Amino acid sequence: MKKTFLALFLALFTFGAMAQSSSDKVLRHVVLFKFKDGTTAEQVKKVEDAFRKLPTQIKEIKGFEWGTNNSPEGHDQGFTHCFFLTFASEADRAVYLPHPDHKAFGKVLGPYLDKVLVVDYWTQK
Repeated sequence: MKKTFLALFLALFTFGAMAQSSSDKVLRHVVLFKFKDGTTAEQVKKVEDAFRKLPTQIKEIKGFEWGTNNSPEGHDQGFTHCFFLTFASEADRAVYLPHPDHKAFGKVLGPYLDKVLVVDYWTQK
């Protein structure tokens, strides 16, 4: 079931990325969060706000969007939030990952995070 969910997830995001990307390939960084039971709406909002600030703090992020799960299929395994970042290169991603603002975001997220799923891929046509 887990492999099926991941395959479906990747297929859907690859299709969406293909529809939106330019003729050049870009590196997508997809992050899904499952919050701990008992995390309040205020705490979740704090995490959302902190993640949304990252593109203004880290110039290597070329594109950013996010949203919450609304799939009726019931395959989300408790993951509620999806963040979708675009990088021009692996070098840009390499700057982002250890960036102090990304690390600071991790400290905001940490107390509330149950699970995270990260998938990176180069767009294809």
